[in-house]
Amino acid sequence: MIPRSALLLAVALALAGCHRKEISTRDREEAANVLSEGEFAVTMKDWPRAEGLYAKAAELAPDRADTWMNLGIVRMRMNNPAGARSAYKSALSAYNAHLDHEPGDSESVIRKAYVLVILGRPDDARAAVEQAQAQHPDDRRLRGFIENKGMDAMVADPGLKSISP
Repeated sequence: MIPRSALLLAVALALAGCHRKEISTRDREEAANVLSEGEFAVTMKDWPRAEGLYAKAAELAPDRADTWMNLGIVRMRMNNPAGARSAYKSALSAYNAHLDHEPGDSESVIRKAYVLVILGRPDDARAAVEQAQAQHPDDRRLRGFIENKGMDAMVADPGLKSISP
């Protein structure tokens, strides 16, 4: 009986460590400051500095998909497609987590589609937009995006190819 108790205790401890760490207000504020520095580094085209700053901001507030996107773009500028792909996948996870809590956020749906296109998954991007529109048929932004062939424009965008890994 003792080995089973020990096993259950070990599993419980392992699962307790699997939940996401709550992001403190202080961490969010520090991430915002670091992001600002990263944006300045981008304007100076100091890619290594920008990468380090964006990575730090993403570590402080991993739920911010835009930070992961910025990190991926900078990594592509530094010819690091594997690192960019990893950052884009983290952005996708952040968008998915956000949409789990706010499924009606059409802007996040479109941004998620953008990440999927960057990752070379345009069919998944179309499906995500169409599914969101089916769930929220009165959403003007999604309806307009679909009617104006936003997905086609996104896929055809030559600038997108330069940031795709």
